Amino acid sequence: MPQLVGVVGLGAMGLAMATTLKRAGFDVAGADLSAERRTAAEAAGVRIGQTADILAVADAVVLSLPDARSVRAVLADGALAARTRPLTIVDTSTSDPQASREVEAEMAALGHGFLDAPVSGGPVGAASGKLAMMIGGSAKVLAAARPVIDALAQKVVHAGPSGAGNVVKLINNMLVACHMLTTREALRLAEASGVDVGAIFSAVNGATGRSAISEIHYPTWVLSSRFDSGFSAGLMRKDLRLALEMADALGVDAALASHSSRLWSETESGLADGDDFTRIARAAGPGSRA
Repeated sequence: MPQLVGVVGLGAMGLAMATTLKRAGFDVAGADLSAERRTAAEAAGVRIGQTADILAVADAVVLSLPDARSVRAVLADGALAARTRPLTIVDTSTSDPQASREVEAEMAALGHGFLDAPVSGGPVGAASGKLAMMIGGSAKVLAAARPVIDALAQKVVHAGPSGAGNVVKLINNMLVACHMLTTREALRLAEASGVDVGAIFSAVNGATGRSAISEIHYPTWVLSSRFDSGFSAGLMRKDLRLALEMADALGVDAALASHSSRLWSETESGLADGDDFTRIARAAGPGSRA
């Protein structure tokens, strides 16, 4: 049973996971490059430390980072090579599957366990311990990480060997990107036809056209004009790019996702990388702002 759990990356997701782990009874130490995020974590009761120190002494580490390059940079720390006991690493970042396979092999050579374990559910799911987690890696490492994972996730899918978790997550986000656009078209068609938007969603969500986008995202963040889901347009673009790169490498035709990627571009949507991704629902085209 891990006692000290490190969380590296204290953004909206990382901080929510850190506080959930603390509430579950773990001793939690967090690290982040941003002084602002470290201050926010301290205010939430999370103990702050240096990444190297956390990697040296923690029983398990949860990573919540933007991309594979950031993951590699963190795990290149010499503290991992100097450890005399194995560390279990749960990487919740959405990353490149091949990069995850390479990192897993590098960590295994040092005697450490590594899981690619991207999540779905946003900051709300992270704060409530009700994330969905898609895991790639060995069953042995998963068993060692299970207490941490069970504190964070309500639904856990062991998708297969290393890299499989990120394959599943990229496919999921590719679908989300497409569903946001198709639901936007449906919304505009309803408005142009003079049919009440509420009636459309009520009907669709009781029929076969429903999706998490129509059931949750539009009512919660679009129709309310909140646009604060906690997931950015830039991250969606990154995930779409990775999904399309994977499709290209495997020789899989992904014409619809490719077209969606063009519509998600800043040029076509008018959304900056920092804008909440749900703003795509109101984006009118080049140069527009939701």
